[in-house]
Amino acid sequence: MRKNWTVGLILLVIFAGGTAWGQASKEALTLEESIKIALEKNLRLHAAREEVVGSEYRRKGAKTDFFPRWTGQYSYTRYNDPVNVGSVQVTDPSGRVLSTSRDIYDLTTTVSQPLFTGGSLLSNYRLKKYGVTISKADVETVKMDIIVQVREGYFNILRAEKIVDVAKQAVTQFEAQLEVAKAFFEVGITPKNDLLQSEVRLANARQALVSAENDLALAKSSFNILLRRDINDSLSVVDILKYKPSVLRLEESLEEALRQRPEIKSAGLKVSQAKEDVKIAKSGFFPALNLAGNYNRFSEELGLNGDYTSERWTIQALVTITLGDWGKTGYKVGENKVKVTQAEDSRVQLIEGIILEVKQDYLNMLTAERNIGVAEKSIEQAEENLRMNEERYRYQVATATDVLDAVVLLAQARVNYYSALSDFNIARARLERAMGRMYP
Repeated sequence: MRKNWTVGLILLVIFAGGTAWGQASKEALTLEESIKIALEKNLRLHAAREEVVGSEYRRKGAKTDFFPRWTGQYSYTRYNDPVNVGSVQVTDPSGRVLSTSRDIYDLTTTVSQPLFTGGSLLSNYRLKKYGVTISKADVETVKMDIIVQVREGYFNILRAEKIVDVAKQAVTQFEAQLEVAKAFFEVGITPKNDLLQSEVRLANARQALVSAENDLALAKSSFNILLRRDINDSLSVVDILKYKPSVLRLEESLEEALRQRPEIKSAGLKVSQAKEDVKIAKSGFFPALNLAGNYNRFSEELGLNGDYTSERWTIQALVTITLGDWGKTGYKVGENKVKVTQAEDSRVQLIEGIILEVKQDYLNMLTAERNIGVAEKSIEQAEENLRMNEERYRYQVATATDVLDAVVLLAQARVNYYSALSDFNIARARLERAMGRMYP
């Protein structure tokens, strides 16, 4: 009976512990969750998406220029003396023309349809349509920027946490060394200088721990701001700081970047926009043809249905051409052609910058990857060096300074390792951003 009760208690503790661990894991943010939160709340991305909506309105507005435009005007005029209503003339029995009213009401409505504008309407519509695509590409660019910022911030937190752990380990080791130095000093084996050195090194290690904890707090605060959380909110992240060899190759990375980067697509569309501006400017060389229909009604009554009413309608075809503008149209064409050249140059410069960016990020990733192996070996050597110096110090073959220096070397080796590991993950994130990849 007692055995069953004990087993039940153990299972209860395990399940309770599992529940607690599960809750803790839910509180810790994963990288994917962090990216999702940032994309949902980022104001820069919200503004970019709103720009898509605005550019779509501009496209629709340009489309309406193809359709007829209907305008209407209703007016009331009061004269000091009675006047005729339109062409209506009222005569007395003797044939003398009489005025009809001092109050005149006038309704005019016009429908105008552009038939030919030299291609300006079509080019303007295409220009706005390119603007929609550019704004969508800008949204993708902003998304990539946010994702890489989140990935960098995430790994900066993990690096800061590891450095805090290293600092705590160093404090523990210096405390242990101080106890040994005290024991040796009390029995007269070592001089007081060894004890003082141990105390100074411990004080320095504690200061380094405080600095590391502050760096961690700052990294978490920056990450909270990036996720648009309160700056002082508690934050924990899932530890994914590990080394996973990269299979990326420089040539493939460059090819993917030139194929997928939304900035390149946007730059190409801006060249097309500039060319449409040239066409719009050239339309000034051509005549404009419009068809208009007009209807007009006069009356002495508000409802336009009085005894004395006049109405008429017209259909008009209007050709407009500018015979001389002192070369202004030609100058405008020349200006827009210059803008085409500038847009093409900007696109070439962008591509060259992306090629350099990809290569730089790729080399940074390789450097960090090599440093990981070097740092791992360095930790092994530093641990062995500390072990040997501690053993030698016990037999008074080595000095306290040797042991203290060995502790510092081990702490630095561990910091170098975690820094290299973080640098590698950040460099890979930047390389994938340079290639135009989304995460994951």
